[in-house]
Amino acid sequence: MKKSLVFIGLMLLGRLLTAQSLPLVKPVPDLAFAHFDRNQIVYPGDSLAMERFFQKMDSVVFLGEGNLSIMHIGGSHVQAGVFTQQFRDNLLSISTELIGGQNFVFPFTAGGTNNPSHYIVRSTGEWAYCRNAVRRETDKRMGLAGAAITTTDPEATVSIMTREKNPTALTPDFDFNKVTVIGFSETENVVPVVSYDGTTIDGLYDEWKSAYTFALPTFTDSICILFDSVAGEFTLQGVLLENDMAGISVHGVGVNGASVPSYLRCDDFERDLELIRPDLIIFGIGINDAAEKDFTKEGFMDNYDELIQIIQRVSPDCALLFVTNNDSYKRVKVKKKTVYEVNPNGKVVEEAFMEMGREYNAAVWDQFDIMGGLKSMQEWENAGLAKKDKVHFTNEGYRLIGDLLYNALITRYMEHVKQNAKRP
Repeated sequence: MKKSLVFIGLMLLGRLLTAQSLPLVKPVPDLAFAHFDRNQIVYPGDSLAMERFFQKMDSVVFLGEGNLSIMHIGGSHVQAGVFTQQFRDNLLSISTELIGGQNFVFPFTAGGTNNPSHYIVRSTGEWAYCRNAVRRETDKRMGLAGAAITTTDPEATVSIMTREKNPTALTPDFDFNKVTVIGFSETENVVPVVSYDGTTIDGLYDEWKSAYTFALPTFTDSICILFDSVAGEFTLQGVLLENDMAGISVHGVGVNGASVPSYLRCDDFERDLELIRPDLIIFGIGINDAAEKDFTKEGFMDNYDELIQIIQRVSPDCALLFVTNNDSYKRVKVKKKTVYEVNPNGKVVEEAFMEMGREYNAAVWDQFDIMGGLKSMQEWENAGLAKKDKVHFTNEGYRLIGDLLYNALITRYMEHVKQNAKRP
């Protein structure tokens, strides 16, 4: 089976490398201030976990067996969705047979904040929103999504459509036939139901997961979550959309302003992580940590150690990929005038991730260096790729970052396939 798999892989790899209509590596612009020639994933420690991930990817890509689960976690860079969407669409484009989608989602629109670009949410009724970056005594329990919405309105609804707001030629369709609504009623008398195509379906409740699972008789791309008319309160912590087909699932988990401690505050993070059991986690948390006045490399690494311990309890064989911070600036007041000063902690975070790469045998994608290093964010802004706050990218910039991360991953994957082909 292994030799057959490698042979099939080589044939497919050759086809992908030579097919002009479907190139594996995506073209990127030539920016004089960037270091795109250094766009690679490095292994400060060993590469065994990533090799296991690539072996599972072989089965999905070449044989159409199994499901690869990837989680991209961060702050506002991930909540915006464009970065994750571009990475996901590129990954699924390596074969027309690949199925994949958003899977784990949160209805940010219902909370009055920006929704990721790769799915559409509409809501009715009154909802109260809380997020892990700003924790108050009145906030509800949060899980993997890092946010929660609560309603006491019996007429409240949340509708989700798995269609991207700004589709491209590579954008795949994603239909599902299983829905898991994660949440709880403190009054224990409000139960969610799912409606689609004019049909209302009851779910099966799992008390330990605090989740309601709905089996749909057909595939769909749209559902509506609603409640019975009994007065009470319900808190929604996330929604999982699945199908039983082999493929690659990329879950975007991001909250505006979130730092590593933000996710450590989420009481149900570990419980919800069990639902997706990632094979690869792409860590993009750090930009908000580095903006704190009391930031230290040691404290940053200690917080990450606590988060990684949680993840390894759920998925001990999960591969870890650290993404260093983008270069950024801080807004400060000088003589009552607002000015921007470069944040030197970007370099410190880069060093921390390299050290953690050695400690946890994790891979590292050095975004900080690849984009040009210290003060390069000003150049990205001048090129129309970053916003005036010198922290966030424009949509074009996020798409470029998504292309670069994908190129680095797929290049490592091609090396894996070629190396395995040489083995007897």
